Amino acid sequence: DQENILLSKTVRENILFGSVSEDDERIINVIKKADFYKDIQNLEKGLDTVVGERGLGLSGGQKQRISLARALYRDPEILVLDDSFSAIDANTESKIINSLKENRKNRTNIIISHRISAVEHADLILVMDNGEIVDRGTHEELISKDSWYKEQFEYQSLDKEEEDEE
Repeated sequence: DQENILLSKTVRENILFGSVSEDDERIINVIKKADFYKDIQNLEKGLDTVVGERGLGLSGGQKQRISLARALYRDPEILVLDDSFSAIDANTESKIINSLKENRKNRTNIIISHRISAVEHADLILVMDNGEIVDRGTHEELISKDSWYKEQFEYQSLDKEEEDEE
């Protein structure tokens, strides 16, 4: 289980952590990309709301999105997201993935996930089992053959249909 490290500081300070410059317009921009904008508007003091130790008072999804906003603020050449969507619903995940596709086109993005929906858009998908690559290809290539990936895609698609019906 991955843990998002947040400090007992304001949302703004958590996003700026490790950065040398502060630009409120850029902060708002990355918050929107991380689909956290509506949450900020609902927090009592907005960006100046103090979050408790380790993000106390925030949901798991909110912590993940603040951590993502921190990474996006730094705009790295290589962005590694390790199970970054586990506490986020499918709709929010989709918004964030679309934002990443649009805003990080010419950058390297490595997404590690158990959810097929988080990686199906990727240029290359590596399927791993016990630390070894057991399959590789695009989403279309991987679902076109009888494989673990195809089986997981079908299973997760059924789960999503059931969620949508609820």
